[in-house]
Amino acid sequence: MYHTLTSNFRYPDYLRLRKEFPVFTYQSYTITRNPDEITIVFHFHLSGRYHFYPAIQFPMRSFYHSDLPEPLLHNLAFHIGMVELISYWKLSCAPVVEIIPFDLSEAQKQWWKKLYFHGLGEFFYVNGIQSSIDDFMDIHTEGSSLPVKQHQAITDHCLVPVGGGKDSAVSLELLKQYGFPFRPLIVNPRPASTACAQIAGYGPEESILVVRSLDPLMLQLNDQGFLNGHTPFSALLAFISAFAAVLTHASFIVLSNESSANEASVPNTDINHQYSKSVIFEKDFRLYLNTYIVSGIEYFSLLRPLNELQIAHLFSKYSSFHPVFKSCNIGSKTNSWCGNCSKCLFTWLMLSPFLSQPELHQIFGQNLADNTQLTPVLASLKGDTPNKPFECVGTIEEVNTAIQMIVLQGIPGDLFVEFRNTQYDQTKVKQQFQTLLTRFDTDHCLPQQFEWLIRKALNDRKNF
Repeated sequence: MYHTLTSNFRYPDYLRLRKEFPVFTYQSYTITRNPDEITIVFHFHLSGRYHFYPAIQFPMRSFYHSDLPEPLLHNLAFHIGMVELISYWKLSCAPVVEIIPFDLSEAQKQWWKKLYFHGLGEFFYVNGIQSSIDDFMDIHTEGSSLPVKQHQAITDHCLVPVGGGKDSAVSLELLKQYGFPFRPLIVNPRPASTACAQIAGYGPEESILVVRSLDPLMLQLNDQGFLNGHTPFSALLAFISAFAAVLTHASFIVLSNESSANEASVPNTDINHQYSKSVIFEKDFRLYLNTYIVSGIEYFSLLRPLNELQIAHLFSKYSSFHPVFKSCNIGSKTNSWCGNCSKCLFTWLMLSPFLSQPELHQIFGQNLADNTQLTPVLASLKGDTPNKPFECVGTIEEVNTAIQMIVLQGIPGDLFVEFRNTQYDQTKVKQQFQTLLTRFDTDHCLPQQFEWLIRKALNDRKNF
């Protein structure tokens, strides 16, 4: 398959940079353990000319286990580097990737090429780069064989990555309500994520914290005209979570990705901003982890059977999270809602059928329904443009159903003036709304006890 776009055509730069920097090398990694932290530093370079040293740090916690198998830690650390390198490889899209620390089988190389290609689908599309999974890179490996796969003793403990948005808040609340033991995991903590963990009962010392540091040289090269774009962060989070699960002897890595994450960002293609949140990647990662690294750890998304409207319905009942959760990427540095982006508008749309206007205003600090500057954003969310916003937003069906419910409920606002002139079949709209609220996507990886939890939560909320 080829990815193309003409609005930001950087294909000539892609060809030039691949020729100038033909080899990207994953040279090495080091693990340093001391009483304060575990630090992994990676060494990558572009054809020997630009060297990068990104790092991942795990500040020590009293609940980390000391009986950590050294070969397993090295296996996991190496694999974290296999994802981290994507951010640096994309600078030049070198046609050859050299992996020095360990050898990989042909099946593993194909697994990684699949992740790199589809995880960078948006990157290729937005930059107008023509590429195919067969010719965008070759992976060459050296070094010794990977450490033998380990087995981790099975426990009932869960590890929950927390980003500070409504989805992970719902996972935290459901696990807490139904008595499942868990620990939050937060990468590069920000006020929203730490506040959500605290509401769930876990302060910073009771949470797993991870600090990811980018090499500043990469940012400098971006400014100098090297290639830049979206990378599959959730794939990095998957391997970081596996490392943390080993530290804590957790048997369940509980994600908060919904069924809506499976929808392509560009209709009729496989280009998906949320590829590494999709059920395809989830299944691929589960197989890879249990085949090559460690068995006894279940990686799955608790919310996979649900859509965004169902999650918003559940979240609307968890009022303690309403003042602190944040989903806006633009406002992440100031812990705020910018009120002008697709994330803000989408979150507002999903919550509108379930919360009053004063409640929404208290969350967002404004009435987004009056912001007509969001008209083009609304058009892209509802499927009237060539692609959906390249953000973690729900399906076109969910957005259009929410808009129709907003109109039927008579929610005021200039943003929806044109829709009020449309004659909607009230019965049909309400039926569609209820269909979405009761839907259960069976394409998931939930263990039986967690599927029970989700079905119970849906049943408790079905009489909206």
